[in-house]
Amino acid sequence: MCYTICNMTQIQKILFKYQDKKYADFSAKLVPTLPREAFIGVRSPSYKNIIRDIKELPPAELESFLTDLPHKYHEENCLQIALINKIRNYDECLTALETFLPYINSWAVSDGLNPPTLKKNRQLLLPKLQLWIRSEKPFTQRVGMLLLMKYFLDDDFIPEYLELPAQIRSEEYYVNMMTAWLFAEALVKQWDSAIPFIQNKKLDDWTHNKAIQKACESFRVSPEHKEYLRTLRIS
Repeated sequence: MCYTICNMTQIQKILFKYQDKKYADFSAKLVPTLPREAFIGVRSPSYKNIIRDIKELPPAELESFLTDLPHKYHEENCLQIALINKIRNYDECLTALETFLPYINSWAVSDGLNPPTLKKNRQLLLPKLQLWIRSEKPFTQRVGMLLLMKYFLDDDFIPEYLELPAQIRSEEYYVNMMTAWLFAEALVKQWDSAIPFIQNKKLDDWTHNKAIQKACESFRVSPEHKEYLRTLRIS
């Protein structure tokens, strides 16, 4: 036991201060792509305290944490995303994210990403998203489509934003589910532009049907639109 503790980094020791083993068991079931031993068991509200505790460490310790990749534990990845979200400078945030992108290995980590500075500079970000969506790494693809969904479906939306995601053909569940989620949100926010992608069957069959399902589950889609979407399901 002493050997294990003595070989932990300072940040790992901080994470283990907030360990809840039952929550680790629960988290592992939600993220089946990772083994149970990858989970410490840290609840989301604890990360605020963890970030506070980290501020007491020497700067070199944090720098080492951010660059010594891949991490051992799922919660280290979650912490890295939380720290990236707090970076206010666009270039620094983008650099930190691109350094970490190849090591994202679960939906629970990718989907926590939402840095305000990226949203504020989304037109600068757009070429990066297009590059990531073309990536061979599934969670890099997922991040690209996630941020496209979060930042590009509102007032400055143009239909061309949906063309690249519609071309994705993947064997990866978490990529296809993200594509379906993106198009379901597009049906909510930009019906007139999104519905032709469904009418013309531009998605693969599974993603097409999943996008319809998710849109029909949303209270933001009208009953009339839901009824029409159900007629477009692929048998």
